[in-house]
Amino acid sequence: MRVVKLETFPVRVAYKKNEVSSVIDRGGIAEVIVKLTADNGLVGWGEAQRAADVAGIESAIRAMAPLVVGRDPWDKEAIQRDLYGPALWRFQAMTANFAWSAIDVALWDLCGKEAGQPLYRLFGGALREEVDYFYYMSWGSDDEIAAQAKEGLARGFSVFYIKTGVDERREEEMLMALRASLGPGPRIRIDSNEAWTIPQAVRLLNRWHRMIDLDFAEAPVPIDPEANMQDLKRRVPVPLCVNEGCWREIDVHRVIDSRCADYLAFSHIWVGGMRRFQSAMHRAHLQGQLVCKHCHGELGISAAAGQHMMLACPNAADGNQQLAYRMADDILTETLPIATGPRWGRIDKPGLGVEVDEDKLMRYHADYRRHGGFRAYRKDLERGA
Repeated sequence: MRVVKLETFPVRVAYKKNEVSSVIDRGGIAEVIVKLTADNGLVGWGEAQRAADVAGIESAIRAMAPLVVGRDPWDKEAIQRDLYGPALWRFQAMTANFAWSAIDVALWDLCGKEAGQPLYRLFGGALREEVDYFYYMSWGSDDEIAAQAKEGLARGFSVFYIKTGVDERREEEMLMALRASLGPGPRIRIDSNEAWTIPQAVRLLNRWHRMIDLDFAEAPVPIDPEANMQDLKRRVPVPLCVNEGCWREIDVHRVIDSRCADYLAFSHIWVGGMRRFQSAMHRAHLQGQLVCKHCHGELGISAAAGQHMMLACPNAADGNQQLAYRMADDILTETLPIATGPRWGRIDKPGLGVEVDEDKLMRYHADYRRHGGFRAYRKDLERGA
């Protein structure tokens, strides 16, 4: 089997409601979809999540194409070695990881389809029957928070996630309303995207944990240096989670070895592919840390790739990140299980096990060409606007 064609399709798909945090305020996501066609007629699909710029990721994927076309998908390690080595992508590591991760998933999709096996079986087989995902809360009034909590509970969610780090007074009010609506059982997680100082984090986490019983706090303070999180870990009772800082493969291994957190929120997107993601998960397992699959804005292709990895993960946490039920639409022929509830079971079809609706793909590709991507950052950062 050889790759004979690599195609890219940037797409633009809206949320049902804006995603707001201390860093972003966006109305949807724009991704680069990768289609690999092999000489045996098989097609592999991948999805590149963007960092700051969609066009830059698409350009990187196209620049990588000459080292992919003509190669055997089973030789993906050799392809990556050539890309990061002689092709010099190691000097643009994070752009390379975002771009390569889509190609990597598409290569794995081809391999799974040729082998007639779902991808999790190529990564050692399933260690669980299903993966649990969280309910992503939107900011709102007490009544709006209560309504979301009621909907989440009705759908069977047990982990609720809300952004913090913008307005601590308002966030405390929302957290109190959320706990009052959920009752004592369901878990509440917060993510501050490194917005707090250490003194602020110590004060708020100690206070909120007494009031609300937090399940964990993701990225409360900057991870660089790791001593920030190590210091905080000694001063608060709340389990801590690292996301920012789990960038390159070497970065995530350094964070694991520092033991500065109880949970790691990352994915194949960050560390340069699915096998490297699995290697890091196993290393974290040896350190007694749990992995929460991260979601940087994703459609169904990337969600399926993450599902396969978490099925095979030895230390998967409950409440993995997802955005399926926040999306107004997707580019797949079938609705993902996590678009309506918290659990997703084994995928039986070969490869990724999902099918792309190419009519939808081209519709949202045309939307991107017409409108561009969504602004990711908050409008108030545009000083000259």
